[in-house]
Amino acid sequence: MIENLETLVALSKSGTMMEASTALRISQSAVSKRIAALEKYYDRELIERHGRRVVLTAHGTRLVERVTPLLSELRSVFLEDNALRKGKIILGVSEAILSSWGPPLFAAVRDTLPSLEFEFHAQRSPVVLDRLRSGEYMVGICTGSSDADTDLVSEVIHQEPMVVIPAGLVPIKYKVGKPLEVLTIESRSGAWGSIEENMQRLNLVRVASLESFFAVAQMAVSGFGHGLVPVGVAQTLGLDDAVLIPFGAEGLTRPVRFVARKSMFARELVRSFHAEISKLTQTL
Repeated sequence: MIENLETLVALSKSGTMMEASTALRISQSAVSKRIAALEKYYDRELIERHGRRVVLTAHGTRLVERVTPLLSELRSVFLEDNALRKGKIILGVSEAILSSWGPPLFAAVRDTLPSLEFEFHAQRSPVVLDRLRSGEYMVGICTGSSDADTDLVSEVIHQEPMVVIPAGLVPIKYKVGKPLEVLTIESRSGAWGSIEENMQRLNLVRVASLESFFAVAQMAVSGFGHGLVPVGVAQTLGLDDAVLIPFGAEGLTRPVRFVARKSMFARELVRSFHAEISKLTQTL
């Protein structure tokens, strides 16, 4: 029954059988069978099909609203009884962080806390937050503003400088504060909300966006426009610092946050990890 309810919740988020099956790592036919079993059990239609899209009926919506907090608590209990007992932290990390400076940082934490085990998941920051709330992850290292995350413990542990990669790596004459058109991350990312205001302050105009900072960087290197990316992304690609355009004292950074559910943050293992990673990020 729990698997069936989890499937309905996943379907409510994704809107299609295919996306739900991908998220759950099961076949589309398995998704259909689980929903059919729920409808038979409750003797109610829970979904309506509109082409490839699926929407919840009123009964389906009420069921999802009631079971979602319960499923989150069940997952949380599972994590506390299993992962924490084994000294493991299930960690959701922003893709750009886990693809750049994140792994050496986590390796340093492991060296200091050798009994600690990690299970890593690379996701976009909004996905990390969703899976923290659902109880699938114990801790998140992600980007963006914490204004809307009042249900989570959230602390900025690092301000990563943003830099401009000039188109085709051809040096340009640029003075901070002058108008400049750039490629950068798209609006649904966690980072965008935290840099948009400062971009306006610095007269940086987003003319195109992509879903990945690494994609932005590669497009800039190939001459499709100037790319605004975190410095860690540019350094991971091996770009010479002399080519990059920093913002110096004017400042344009993206905040990196340590995030956890309040009950999880109270656990000794999580607090130890938080203390160590907070210390190490000061050296970045």
